[in-house]
Amino acid sequence: MVTVKKVLFWLLIGFVLIQFIPVDKTNAAVKSSVNFVDVKKTPAKISNLIKSACYDCHSNETVYPKYAYFAPISWSIKSHVNEGREHLNFSVWESYNKDLKKSMLDKSIQTIQTKAMPLPGYTVYHKEANLSEAERALLVKYFEEIIKNNAY
Repeated sequence: MVTVKKVLFWLLIGFVLIQFIPVDKTNAAVKSSVNFVDVKKTPAKISNLIKSACYDCHSNETVYPKYAYFAPISWSIKSHVNEGREHLNFSVWESYNKDLKKSMLDKSIQTIQTKAMPLPGYTVYHKEANLSEAERALLVKYFEEIIKNNAY
């Protein structure tokens, strides 16, 4: 029993100490001249869908929930956000070349249709990101129109 108490004590000490390892949650400034929804003059309904389902991980407009301030959860969330931004960052859309934009739109369509995005774990805590079939179809249609019109 003494060993269990010691282990629990040191686990608690470790948990408290890791809270002092900072995680940078600062978002870079967003310029409307390069931001996807601004540049594309995205209709409000579609803009709201993209922002609620995609922007937390795929833009510089991440809104971190309260639980994102506790290690080790904060490390995991920051890792997901960094990875999401590496694949696609709507906040810097105009900095991408045409081929990359087309590829990102194609990949977005694919991940929306296969329900790979938004991540299932994300939608558990963010109900607004849990897209209906109609909302998925609307986003897919919007992205397909951009591709069809070479307007990316």
